[in-house]
Amino acid sequence: VVAADDGVMPQTAEAISHAQAAEVPIIVAINKMDLPAADPTTVRANLTQHNIVVEELGGDVSSVEISALKGDGIDDLLELISLTAQVEELTANPKAAAIGTVIESQLEVGRGPTATVIVQRGTLSRGDALVAGAVSGRVRAMFDENGQPVKTAGPSAPVLLMGWDDVPSAGDMFEVVKNEKVARQMASDAADQIRSQELTVPTATERLEGLLEQLRTADHSELNVILRADAHGSLEAIRDAVVKIGREDAKVQIIQGTVGAITANDVMLAEASQAVIYGFNVRPDSAARRAAKDQGIDIRTFTIIYELLDDLESLLVGQLAPDEVESFLGVADVRATFRAPRYGTIAGSFVTEGEINRNARARLVRDGVVIYDGRIASLRRFKDDVATVATGFECGIGLENFRDIKEGDTIESYQVREVART
Repeated sequence: VVAADDGVMPQTAEAISHAQAAEVPIIVAINKMDLPAADPTTVRANLTQHNIVVEELGGDVSSVEISALKGDGIDDLLELISLTAQVEELTANPKAAAIGTVIESQLEVGRGPTATVIVQRGTLSRGDALVAGAVSGRVRAMFDENGQPVKTAGPSAPVLLMGWDDVPSAGDMFEVVKNEKVARQMASDAADQIRSQELTVPTATERLEGLLEQLRTADHSELNVILRADAHGSLEAIRDAVVKIGREDAKVQIIQGTVGAITANDVMLAEASQAVIYGFNVRPDSAARRAAKDQGIDIRTFTIIYELLDDLESLLVGQLAPDEVESFLGVADVRATFRAPRYGTIAGSFVTEGEINRNARARLVRDGVVIYDGRIASLRRFKDDVATVATGFECGIGLENFRDIKEGDTIESYQVREVART
């Protein structure tokens, strides 16, 4: 969905990247056609920069103009979706045991665990035993999109289900099974498998070493990269330089390049496409850091372009990790600033994750962009100098030779250790 007045925004480009990586059919809905500033012609032209060529420009991607506010064009969009499904032969057997996807889940007062699901095959009926991941249940009640109770739901129908033993996870597949005993056993087996996987998820270093081994042994190597930068100028400069790095037998493929902080969506795309995330003068947000740790995704950040390019070239030819490895320690939000004669600007901060270490390195991040990278000159709790400040505590932070600190900034604490190349 693209706004007719705004065009292709960063989140739209991100959605396009995900769809292209998944190799699924794309339909472009140009929304907000009711606005005076609507310009669908420019939108269609802008889409070509993202390898989306609509039929009006000689391509094979269908598009339709709509107004979600007034309802204009919605019937045309639904007809286009139906036609695409027919062309792609996306069919489902309504007589089979139901299978579908959990779209959303929650714990509701008076209802217990509920989940909104969409049926993708078969027909779901009240009383069916089912399992979704590590959660089982029996359908006690179903409600359609209008909140009305229904007894059955066929392919493509979204329904709210009651009767789960626990809250299932959004994104999990559900399936109807013979009875509740079978459902509980399958859920138990899935829970055991999840626990086992949690113990064996590769670290970012292990995943990277595996990728490097593939690059070393492949006849033709290709390194997938997700690139984030602080500005469009930086992004384009890196793109142009990356083209020169590639060789006939080894190429860098930038599957997504955008401006701004590294997000959890970048991590999801990296996991799906076996990519390495590179950031120039930007940092991952807290959700991205957690997701990267859970999935073992390598995030590599730089403040000097040639160092980023050198690292990228080293990976491409299959060399092992760089001499320096960064370890994240903690992050603090700047909630106020004040002046101190000895240290200049002091950041009145609250530690939200990990710990701030007086002897570690520090970087100041503003709107996802690295403003300062250096050392902590002063770390205090009230009037006392301290070595560390843990999560949940306030502190005053002074940065070495830096005064441009503003409320809303974040200060990250990290260490750099040297490792031998192998």
